[in-house]
Amino acid sequence: MTAPRRFGSVQLASYLGLEQWQLERAVSDGLIPGPDRSRGRWSAPIADAALAGIGGIRAAAGSIPDLGAVRAAGVLSRRLGLEVTADGVEELARRDLLSIIGSYKQHALYDGRALEAFTDTGAAAEATRTGRLRTADQAAGYLRVRRSDLNHLTRSGVLEPVKYGHGPWDRRNETSVPLYRTGDLDQLTARPDIDWAAVRATLPGRRSPLADLAAAEAVLAALAGAAAAAGRRPR
Repeated sequence: MTAPRRFGSVQLASYLGLEQWQLERAVSDGLIPGPDRSRGRWSAPIADAALAGIGGIRAAAGSIPDLGAVRAAGVLSRRLGLEVTADGVEELARRDLLSIIGSYKQHALYDGRALEAFTDTGAAAEATRTGRLRTADQAAGYLRVRRSDLNHLTRSGVLEPVKYGHGPWDRRNETSVPLYRTGDLDQLTARPDIDWAAVRATLPGRRSPLADLAAAEAVLAALAGAAAAAGRRPR
C-alpha cells in the first residue's frame, strides 16, 4: 500500500511552481491552508486543490518579494525607467506611498505587492530628490553656508537628523554619522526669519547671524519643556 503523499514547504512550493516567498505569502494570506499534517507538512488533497487554483493564487501572491530599500530601489528604477534611490524608497514610505511590512536584520522590508503596484513616476522622482540624505558637511554645502553656521542650526534643534549611518571609512561601524534630509534643508531655506544672503556673506571667523536664531530657538525649546514638565507634576 502506497503511503499518502505529504509535502514540506520546499516540496509544496516546487509542486505548485511557486517561489518559497510566494508560498509563504499565500499561506499567510489564507490563499492556501496551513499545514494539516504533522511536522509542518501538507496533505495531497490540499496540494492538489492549490494546484487547481494556482493561477489565482500566483496572481494574488504577486511577482515581487518583500525587499530592503536598496533592492526595492532597483525594482522601481527598472519598472519606472528613472533612477530611484534607497533614500527615495524611504521617503516614499515616509509619505505613506509604500508600505513597510517587516524587517530583516534591523532593516525595513518594503511590501513587494506595493512595489509591484506603484506607478507614480512623479512621486518617485520627487521622493528621490527630497529624500536624499546628506552628512553635515554635505548639508552645509547644499545650503551654501559654513559648517559652523550649520552647527548653530543643529545644536538648537532647528535642524535635526532623520537617521544615523556609518561612513565608508568606518569599517567597524563604530561611529554614528548624523544624516539630514534634503527636504528639511529646503524647508529651512524658505524660513522668512533667516537672512540667507547675510549668512552666506559672513566671513570666516565672524559671528554667524544664525547664532541669535539658534539661541532664541533654544530658549523656546527650554520654555516648552519646562511647561510640559510643570503640567505633569501632581497637584
